[in-house]
Amino acid sequence: MPPLTNSSTCFTAATAVNSLDLNSTFSSNSRKAITPRILRFAQNEKFNVSRLALSHSSRAVKVRTISMALVRDTVELKADVPSSSSILAYDLVQGALVRWSSVMDRSLPDPPTAVFLHGILGCRKNWGTFAKRLAREFPMWQFLLVDLRCHGDSTSIKKRGPHTVASAALDVLKLVRELRITPRVLVGHSFGGKVVLSMVDQAAKPLARPVRAWILDATPGKVRAGGDGEDHPEELISLLNTLPKEVSSKKDVLKALIQQGFSNDVAQWVVTNLRPTSSPNSRLSWVFDLKGISEMYQSYEETNLWKVVEDVPRGVHINFLKAERSLHRWALEDLQRIHVAEELAAEEGGGVEMHVLEDAGHWVHTDNPDGLFRILSSSFQGNKA
Repeated sequence: MPPLTNSSTCFTAATAVNSLDLNSTFSSNSRKAITPRILRFAQNEKFNVSRLALSHSSRAVKVRTISMALVRDTVELKADVPSSSSILAYDLVQGALVRWSSVMDRSLPDPPTAVFLHGILGCRKNWGTFAKRLAREFPMWQFLLVDLRCHGDSTSIKKRGPHTVASAALDVLKLVRELRITPRVLVGHSFGGKVVLSMVDQAAKPLARPVRAWILDATPGKVRAGGDGEDHPEELISLLNTLPKEVSSKKDVLKALIQQGFSNDVAQWVVTNLRPTSSPNSRLSWVFDLKGISEMYQSYEETNLWKVVEDVPRGVHINFLKAERSLHRWALEDLQRIHVAEELAAEEGGGVEMHVLEDAGHWVHTDNPDGLFRILSSSFQGNKA
């Protein structure tokens, strides 16, 4: 769960994008004029927020579904299940040299794409500023920012349970398949890190192209509780479940959270998940589905994906990033196990690597965005204009 930043609110009232000139040419010599583009769907009338989702269908029919993969050529069929009319809310931040759109022109090959996933109780907006910075520096790339199920604008897209790490990963795999995107980089923070590992685990093999996976301040297995003054997501979710679904002001929620021992930064970040209701008395409601999120966090604690790390699929390079001040999340046995996996992966033609982000706590993309940018940039260097 990311802290509050100027760009991390989990909902925005955005103007509908009616047309986009995706065929404009850009000069690589005018780097200062290059700005990223963000593709969104039109405004959602009911909630008055910007939403990007897939096409709608009212038919309740059963169709053969595809086990979505990081590739478009090799797929794996599964049992018949009811069809889904939409998948997830997202933003697509494109560098200025990207000329591709899955909606407007499917004849062009997809550009190099990175997928960014937030942590529990977060949303795609947590990555907005960081993605725009990457798009300016690497204008040939595009960056898919996703609201996971039960979070942000995806809350209004009803999902069948169970709400787990695996089901959240399958949602994202379905989304990239629908968009005809083949990601080259996957980045997940905290809960999103395990979702990335689950995506790699569920993807059809072999992969069509190499994939670099970044797991930011999360381990593949046991989730260890924070120390004094640290983040307590389970306790936070429990407290939020006791609060009314509608509140009259953010100040009341801030006061309740701080009285229960949560820091002002965490409290300020949590209330960004409140938005105005349509009622005339100006009340606020939560943007997330707490019941579903409770299930997702329980799954996060129970899910063990060490098998992916210790038997890395060929063509996958898994990068772990440990925040220097987030020692409570990393046991010595975790670090030793990753080190052994590094050596084994090198022998088998895969890749596992450990990184440390200095001067940062768990909220890596706000505590030290410059350091994180330098570390992640290595994944985009090959396609820089």
